[in-house]
Amino acid sequence: MVGFDETFDWVVIGSGAGSMSSGLLMRQTGKSVVILEKTEYAGGTSAKSGGVMWMPDNPFMDPGEDSVEKAMTYLDAVVGDAPDQPGTSREKRMAYIVQGRQMVEFLLKNGVELERGSRFWPDYYDELPGGVKTSRTVVAKPYDKSQLKEWAPRLRTGTVELPVRLDDGIRLGFLPPLAKIALMGRVGVKLILGKLTGKHWVSAGAALQGRMLQAALKAGVDIRLESPVSELVVEDGKVTGVVTVKDDKPWRVGARLGVLVNAGGFARNQEMRDRYMPGTRAEWSLTPEGDTGDMHREMERIGGVLAQMDQMVGYQMIRAPGWEQAYMPPCAQGVTAKPHAILVDQSGDRYMNEGGSYEEYCERMLERNKSIPAVPSWGIADQQFMDQFTLASGGVGKTPKAWLESDYVKKADTIEELAKLINIDPPALKATIDRWNGFVEKGSDEDFHRGDRTYDGWLGDHRKQGAMRNLGTIAKAPFYAFDVVPGDVSTYGGIVTDVHSRVLRADGSPIEGLYATGVSTASPMGRVYPGAGSSVGPSMTFGWIAARHAAGLGNHSL
Repeated sequence: MVGFDETFDWVVIGSGAGSMSSGLLMRQTGKSVVILEKTEYAGGTSAKSGGVMWMPDNPFMDPGEDSVEKAMTYLDAVVGDAPDQPGTSREKRMAYIVQGRQMVEFLLKNGVELERGSRFWPDYYDELPGGVKTSRTVVAKPYDKSQLKEWAPRLRTGTVELPVRLDDGIRLGFLPPLAKIALMGRVGVKLILGKLTGKHWVSAGAALQGRMLQAALKAGVDIRLESPVSELVVEDGKVTGVVTVKDDKPWRVGARLGVLVNAGGFARNQEMRDRYMPGTRAEWSLTPEGDTGDMHREMERIGGVLAQMDQMVGYQMIRAPGWEQAYMPPCAQGVTAKPHAILVDQSGDRYMNEGGSYEEYCERMLERNKSIPAVPSWGIADQQFMDQFTLASGGVGKTPKAWLESDYVKKADTIEELAKLINIDPPALKATIDRWNGFVEKGSDEDFHRGDRTYDGWLGDHRKQGAMRNLGTIAKAPFYAFDVVPGDVSTYGGIVTDVHSRVLRADGSPIEGLYATGVSTASPMGRVYPGAGSSVGPSMTFGWIAARHAAGLGNHSL
């Protein structure tokens, strides 16, 4: 190709999960691949995440447990089609279900060790037709990242740097004391043995990305860090390459088959947040530093269409002391969904089912804030909660002295006194608590039906049954309050693509040579998060689909 400093068959922007699956497939066809990563670390947001893939009808599920038809019924019920969510369609959802399974099978054949995320991790709307009350999740097995050798320090740090299966980590908070001690003992022994033998165990997203990175490197994918892309090169309406940086100078890289954009979202760009999702803050995001929406704007510049830009994958953040420096600040989802705790706005009213998905939880906070101040909202709990559960990282049955001294956790002997500490009308908060306690006595949340779905119970007290997993009175002094804000693990809107991951113009025609996946796109799940891993799963699947299309594979299997 003329005018380029070098040329590859497939050029990928960003090093997240979808980039790796795409690059690995391209290498299997004998094509040359380069991945250009903006930051100094490989792995993107995927490495920092839980690394969960929501994969309907995946090969780890029992025969008869799921099917393409059942999964489509569920997605049609949860996602649906509407003019304000052009990122999704029945055709794209069907492609995800069918080819998602094929993608997982492809990874397994290529040595990427995966397993079921859990046998009990329900869909977020499991009560709807087609919902699964067991689990559609797939994760990577714990990984010794020392296998990456010189690349090990270049893999972005994960949130679980331990030799623990993700399912065990999830169950840890639900196990009885003796079982918990036994599990921690097994993990401790493996950790010590690992250190003695030079192993560095990671789990969750770092395990997924470590395994994907190892497979990509082994396959011959050229991965370049600190190589930001500033421009998509367009010739006669076709994307033919990119402008990046090499040795601190512009470097033009040609793409014979196409360019795939998987550059993350715009969570770290406050100007874009103010424009598309006012009331949210970049500092409340858990995304890496490079998540600034550069490619969103560049794809729009050459004719792509941005959509669903007001959406994010919420993370209801508890701003405990030190949250600004924490790699993973505390989350309120598993707190306010437990018995003896609720969430209220700044008027003292409860306004949601606190057991719902994190995406919906934060969306409701922002929607409520349009009419009644709800950012921040207040988590309210009593001593019954503190005696049984963990408030963020505070530990069961105790509140860190620093939290109280810093005035982060408000504490009072009566609800009325607590209300004054958080500037809520005392009678209003008392009425809310009394109403809640009445529902608990009846065994049913008549306002928001917390505890009715299986997923709510998954977040609650596993020692109990039915709705009582989530219901418990707020009646034992002292009483506690802590603020909650709508953080995120990523934005969820971006460029509109078709069933082949091609970027579309406003008239619906594809921009030749340009593909996109992950949160650089308007989600194929529309404006909903159907289950755990509804970002990573689509990113990997549609990155793989993009490579299949660009390589001209059609129905050919690898």
